Amino acid sequence: MQPITLGKSVDSDVTALLQPKYANRHGLVAGATGTGKTVTLMTLAEGFSRIGVPVFMADVKGDVAGLSMPGKGDDKLVERAKAMGIEDYAAEASPTVLWDIYGKKGHPVRTTISEMGPTLLSRVLELNDTQSSVLEIAFKVADDQGLLLLDFDDLRAILKLVSEERKALSEEYGLISAQTVAAIQRSLLGLEKEGATQFFGEPALELDDLMRTDSDGRGVINILASDQLVLKPRLYSTFLLWVLSELFEQLPEVGDADKPKLAFIFDEAHLLFDDAPDALMDRIEQVVRLIRSKGVGVYFCSQFPDDMPGPVLGQLGNRIQHALRAYTPRDQKAVKTAAETFPENPKLDVKKTISTLGTGEALVSLLDDNGVPTPVEHDRIAPPRCRMGAISDEERQQVLADSPFGDKYDTAVNRESAAELLAKRAEQKSGDDESQESGAAASESAKKSSDGKSSASQQSGDSSSWTDELKGVLFGSHGRQGVVESVLKQGGRQLVRGLFGNLTRRK
Repeated sequence: MQPITLGKSVDSDVTALLQPKYANRHGLVAGATGTGKTVTLMTLAEGFSRIGVPVFMADVKGDVAGLSMPGKGDDKLVERAKAMGIEDYAAEASPTVLWDIYGKKGHPVRTTISEMGPTLLSRVLELNDTQSSVLEIAFKVADDQGLLLLDFDDLRAILKLVSEERKALSEEYGLISAQTVAAIQRSLLGLEKEGATQFFGEPALELDDLMRTDSDGRGVINILASDQLVLKPRLYSTFLLWVLSELFEQLPEVGDADKPKLAFIFDEAHLLFDDAPDALMDRIEQVVRLIRSKGVGVYFCSQFPDDMPGPVLGQLGNRIQHALRAYTPRDQKAVKTAAETFPENPKLDVKKTISTLGTGEALVSLLDDNGVPTPVEHDRIAPPRCRMGAISDEERQQVLADSPFGDKYDTAVNRESAAELLAKRAEQKSGDDESQESGAAASESAKKSSDGKSSASQQSGDSSSWTDELKGVLFGSHGRQGVVESVLKQGGRQLVRGLFGNLTRRK
């Protein structure tokens, strides 16, 4: 397998060659702003593509997309390439696919809430330990109840369920407070304002689509538009870490291969390690240490080499160090750290040279044929064949139109998941409650009607009984002599007449 030419020493005929079989031993590209790191990354990406290795990289400043367009190929660049032993140098574009979490400058990149998982999601939401524990309980509840967590609506729905049933759930899963759930919901609202809701959903990104070659056998360079994303450091770093973790989980072991399956370039890498909790740091170190056996080479890019934790820095076998200016105590410390991490070269004062490197120059140490780091050399970096600059909106649209992934990813899909299922459950419960209330009301009404009839019947019976008794008193009954009969027998006719006589006269 032909090695990748990255540059050539300014002091000797030593050429900086990246051996494909050791390219999965990871690497570091460091240097101050404006020293040529981005151009080096483009040369590195082109080199991988030309030997058939797909690449995934972020475009933080908006100029990496120039890989999709041929460069000018002027005489100066051609001469520089020939001086480095690159005889076939010519302006050309690389096969490129553009991606964008926000779906504006590339195909939308999505993942589901479940695939992201509670650990990485807690980092994005900037949750404390207590809140992270409750979020893990929410995921567990969703799993136990068979509820899919795909998008933000699903996460909100499960958090609402956890809040409403927190007393019962606390007995089974651990203490859950309403205040903690409310804090998580507020964090979700903040993340939503940053536009992260577009990142969660379906169709989710399939990692196989990042590991393609074109019809000529060249590796496709996947470029993630990150000029806006990098303004949300947590989301940016967590997304890239998620991709790396998914590659680690899904790819099979390949052992020692002739070349990597994928080159993963992590720009602004310091954002990954800033304020990362210990559990996450352990996970990062594990992934970096073991993912090379899956055939993935990870290349971190940052300003200072000491942005990398010691255990991670020790895994980076290929080093390219651009200029560092020792203006502050922090810069001086970084220069010292960089000098100490390079294999010694008796002919080169590394500490002094780092501060005097010109643009497009770097200190380079790569793994040789035996996997041993070469002595550090002061090199000029090889020029890329692509455009070294941004592309226009029309050119971007043309690249997107030529992509095979438009039909697959550009239209969002919202299938039935936790939010919809819980809404149906609530609607069904509401209907059952209304049915029970209606039945109870009907029963009460029937009871009242029955009671009314009984009362009326009783009153009617009482009235009839009173009338019969009065008749009996006046006129007698069952052989008993009444008042009228008794008066008549006693000469009371005059009294009765006088009674009716008065009525007659009044008439």
